[in-house]
Formats: sequence, C-alpha cells, structure tokens
Amino acid sequence: MTTLTVRLPDTLKSELDVISRKENRGVSDIVRESLRRYISIERFRSVRKKILPFAEAQGLLTDEDVFKALK
Repeated sequence: MTTLTVRLPDTLKSELDVISRKENRGVSDIVRESLRRYISIERFRSVRKKILPFAEAQGLLTDEDVFKALK
C-alpha cells in the first residue's frame, strides 16, 4: 500500500470527519471507497462512449431498448 497526500478545503474535511464519526469508519476507508467508486464510474463511461455508436446502429437508444433486446 502507498500513501497519498491530498489537500482539501476545510469545509470538505469537516464534512468528511462528520461522516467518519457517524459511520464509525476511518477517513482513509471512506476516501478509498469513494475513489474506487469514482474510478469504476469513469471506466463505465469510457466503455459506454466506445460502444455507444455500435448500440445506436443496432437501434439501441434507451435502457428499454436494451431490455427488450435481451428478452
């Protein structure tokens, strides 16, 4: 594991501390989870952007279109 230093505005740090106490979790755990989620979302967006033209060419424009195609 490695260490990363991040500068936060005082208000954001205060909010993070409140959540940490409320959930009885370490600040580092909350930040790690947040980064994992952010990275997952960005990966999803990247893949979606690549496949979107192919899906549109197949007439898959909405979630409903995808669900119908899967039935």
